[in-house]
Amino acid sequence: MAPTALSPLPAPPGESPAGPDPVIPGPATDLPVRASDLGAHGFLPARPPVRTMAGTWVQLSDLAGAAATAPDRDSARALIARAGRDGELMALRQRVSRLSPRHADAASLRVAVIAAACGWSGLDPLAPVSRRTADAAFLDLWSAVAHRVDHQQFVGLPTLALLNWAPERKPRRSLPIDQLARTEALVPVVRWSPEGQPLGRLDRLMLATTRLEAHGCWLFRLAGTLAGRDPGDASTGTALRRLIRVQHALRAQLRNEAADLRAAPASARQGAVLTALAAQGALEPPVFQAADAVLGTGGRRAGDTGRHQLRRYLPVAHRAWLTALDRHCAPVRTLAHRGGPDAAVYREAQESLIALRRTYAGLVHCAAHPDAHPGGGGLHAVA
Repeated sequence: MAPTALSPLPAPPGESPAGPDPVIPGPATDLPVRASDLGAHGFLPARPPVRTMAGTWVQLSDLAGAAATAPDRDSARALIARAGRDGELMALRQRVSRLSPRHADAASLRVAVIAAACGWSGLDPLAPVSRRTADAAFLDLWSAVAHRVDHQQFVGLPTLALLNWAPERKPRRSLPIDQLARTEALVPVVRWSPEGQPLGRLDRLMLATTRLEAHGCWLFRLAGTLAGRDPGDASTGTALRRLIRVQHALRAQLRNEAADLRAAPASARQGAVLTALAAQGALEPPVFQAADAVLGTGGRRAGDTGRHQLRRYLPVAHRAWLTALDRHCAPVRTLAHRGGPDAAVYREAQESLIALRRTYAGLVHCAAHPDAHPGGGGLHAVA
């Protein structure tokens, strides 16, 4: 099913659709971070991910593909152990410092796929105890790549989904990255399903999450609009109503994706990978975290993983942006304890976010537990 574009939201006369472009001071630096920097493409990369690596790095691509499509975890680990004994991983480790930032991100995707496929996604590559479980040469490569991208915990959905897509065909014209991800048919860079076979449910879920982020760019713009606004500002209620409309559109998008996901072939192996990632809180879409920064803890269900744990899978710059957004949206969050029409709209936005999370949880549950009843009590177990 071809993805559909999010319906544009009307802007007040004389105002851009995203509203004013506030400056949000970054918590880790004195330099300001403009909301439009993320409003342009959200947490998607500024350019499409690297689809094909060159030179020695082709070995890493091949290894990631082989590990992802291995019949079981032990087979995947055996492939990594063989590559370590043959010196392939050490050769890659010595070349990490030469990678450009964009190619370093591409390498991090392939390392993340290997770690998830081998059941090592919860390990710290620098911890001595990890060497009792994982291949030492692979841990050295993992830690070197983490240092190169300045992101220690990149084995999560932001890397596995947002760096693992490419347009199926080259577009006829240059498109903004979010429009490209929304309107073009996408394929994974590293497949979890063997070549020549239809994409499995894990592949479909990751592509659906990428399109969710692309459709969620309006949410980032509205979050920037609400940053620093007073609860009594006349524009606050308008922005919150638009936020509700965006969240409804995102929920409809997920429901559309569910049809493709249910039609995809199921795999117990892919389900095990998803369940392990979900147990670590590594499947939280970044766009939900932006909405949560605006709407506060009321936007999350009781018992959800804390913000810090969810954000650790994001790059440093994105975590800093969310932290600043938390701080600057504090006045708006006081609407949760007030009365009046704007407070009612705020609570409706919270309920809309909860419904959106539940829909996404159902999508994850369908991918991880294809044989379970869709309305079963385990719906939120992997959310």
